[in-house]
Amino acid sequence: MNRSIIRYFFLGWILVLVFPFSTTAQDSIRLLSESQFMESVRRNHPVAKQAALLIAEAKAGVLASRGNFDPVFAVDVDRKVFNEKDYFNYFNGEVAIPTWFGVELYGGIEDNTGQFVNTERTLNQSSYAGVSIPILKDLLLDNRRATLQKAKIFQQQSLAERRNVVNDLLMDALESYWNWSRDYQQVKVLDTIIRLNELRYGLVLDAFRQGDRAAMDTAEAQAQLQQFQQAREEAWLNYRKSALLLSNFVWMENNQPAYLKETTLPDTAWVNVNVPTPEVGAWDEWLNRMLTTHPKLRTMGYKIQSLQVDRELKFQSLLPKADLKYNFLQQGYEAWKGWGGALLENNYKFGLNIAIPLPNRGGIGAYRAARIKIASTVWERDYLKLQLENKLRYHYTEVFNVSRQCDIISKAYQNYRFLLNAEQLKFGLGETTLFILNARENKLLETQQKLLSLKAKYFQSIIRLSWASGSLE
Repeated sequence: MNRSIIRYFFLGWILVLVFPFSTTAQDSIRLLSESQFMESVRRNHPVAKQAALLIAEAKAGVLASRGNFDPVFAVDVDRKVFNEKDYFNYFNGEVAIPTWFGVELYGGIEDNTGQFVNTERTLNQSSYAGVSIPILKDLLLDNRRATLQKAKIFQQQSLAERRNVVNDLLMDALESYWNWSRDYQQVKVLDTIIRLNELRYGLVLDAFRQGDRAAMDTAEAQAQLQQFQQAREEAWLNYRKSALLLSNFVWMENNQPAYLKETTLPDTAWVNVNVPTPEVGAWDEWLNRMLTTHPKLRTMGYKIQSLQVDRELKFQSLLPKADLKYNFLQQGYEAWKGWGGALLENNYKFGLNIAIPLPNRGGIGAYRAARIKIASTVWERDYLKLQLENKLRYHYTEVFNVSRQCDIISKAYQNYRFLLNAEQLKFGLGETTLFILNARENKLLETQQKLLSLKAKYFQSIIRLSWASGSLE
């Protein structure tokens, strides 16, 4: 056997043994693991920060709604002087205190002087303390209480919306991470096979010069090398593209975007890991988790609660408006004196306001519209629940299916590697052609690339399953 052939045989045999997954010395580079990347996205990405503002906005809404129950201090001063006559000089200071039960407490002081004071007013200094009670409409619920209730519901809804935003953000980010990691491995695989083919081409060229190989073998070896070189350039372009897409999710703490450098590489530990049989738990557990905690369903639930508050408020519009008012009056600025006597004997002001719209079509229409909106939203929630359940079912099935595909293609890869090794041996002995050897090599490369893609897809399917359940955060 010719020396160059023997040399080629042993070099080729060694390279094929290490060909499956080649690694590069990584002493001077920075590895970016999946967990480090996720933590960076949660902490620094502007979308995550913007989602946190939803909660702050909702808290501000609750604070603003509570303001409707703040005491109100009002002063009314009215004076008229004409032709040197002091017609009237009115002063009224009042404090009103709304309460959660719809009752309003108030009290004030008056000082009315002048030549033409309205006879309904009490002359000179007086004081009063009173209460206003709705006895039909607005007794159980009014605009102020409804606004506060909806603000509290919106605060809970904002938490669910934030979870939903972060859930989607991490899904997109981790999809990009695994695409980047997969594309990097594709480049490394082609780097390894290019080194193998460069050695092969050199050895075949030496053999041709010594008369042991035909010119067609050199052209065959060179064409195979050039094919891999072109594939490597395309793979490198895909890798840089996926790195730039991943950069959309990489931000620094000072709110500045960061771009992944070529010295930043993904963790490669997953490459040599055999995909295990998934241990993702029972289907019923995932379904129950989705139904009880998925942020989209919780958001719809809070939306229905808010609409129910609107419906209760609209029901109040069906009732007649009847407000009972009572003021206890007292001379001077000491309204608390004299409360021991009968409230309806002396020094009081009493009023009852009643309004009944007939036939009250506005109230009836508003209440019906509120009920219809709730029914529509319930149907929307049920349809969303079906969509989410089917999506979860698909990704749950996907995990097991991709795991089985990985197992099949891994066994196929071992078989193709055995065939290539055997073909390599035959070629070293001169019992086969370079064309057949190249075909074996191409099939092995195709299978290895498929295996890498399926492994990355497996890890992505686990991520999609968590995302579909609404628990990716």
